[in-house]
Amino acid sequence: MKLGLLAGNGRFPFLVLEAARSLGHDVTIVAVKEEADTDLEAAAAAGPAPAPIHRVSLGQLGTCLQVLQDAGVTHAVMAGQVKHAKIFGFGSMPDLTFLSLIKKLATRNTDALIGAVADLMRERGIQLVDSTSLLQPLLATPGVMTARRPTDAETASLAFGYRMADQIAALDIGQTIAVKHSAVVAVEAMEGTDAVIARAGDLAGAGVAIVKVAKPKQDMRFDVPVVGIPTIQVMARAGATVLSLDAGKALMFDKARMIAAADEAGIAIVGRASAGVTA
Repeated sequence: MKLGLLAGNGRFPFLVLEAARSLGHDVTIVAVKEEADTDLEAAAAAGPAPAPIHRVSLGQLGTCLQVLQDAGVTHAVMAGQVKHAKIFGFGSMPDLTFLSLIKKLATRNTDALIGAVADLMRERGIQLVDSTSLLQPLLATPGVMTARRPTDAETASLAFGYRMADQIAALDIGQTIAVKHSAVVAVEAMEGTDAVIARAGDLAGAGVAIVKVAKPKQDMRFDVPVVGIPTIQVMARAGATVLSLDAGKALMFDKARMIAAADEAGIAIVGRASAGVTA
């Protein structure tokens, strides 16, 4: 497969690149200039089949599509975060392709924007695919994933948190909340999961439960819930004791090491089962 990798920041693009290469795909990388890690060039050049990499600024949609088409790309995957606060800020003047697209949007939120981009890509012969399709082993699984099980009090906090988090996610406000003693301590907006956890620790001290959920109709082609070792580290500093993720919907980067770090910190990690997801 000729695969296009649209890369934001973090570990996600590196993992997708590695997995795609292991399957023999011919990869072309379009890296978001304002976000993608500078080490991505070295990763792209490594191995027997170097992947061409093009750094393109936010808003330069026409350039991005042209790069993919020139490379003969038939399928593409979005991997890596682009901070929500930057989505409509751009790194340079948006091009005519982007301006034409954005004028057609009924609502200017991230899902509507990227959904419209996906539609335009399909018109150009490029299918945007599930961003987790190459990383299935890293998805959260149902049940307790750590050595320590949640206490009865933590289980009650999670049950309360699910009701609140599902509503927040449905409103497209955020996907992470912190709860303690059946009270919402902090709600995610644009700042990201780790910032919410740190703020919850400052506000409520030790014993906070963290609930990260998928949206009711989560589009797994983009904006996938992601956690990793830094999440456990910030939880430990904040005194948070339990983390819940939606099974089959959240990626756990460096999964084995993340679980080991949680075990060392005494943090419980739970996968909330959803319809169609089994252990």
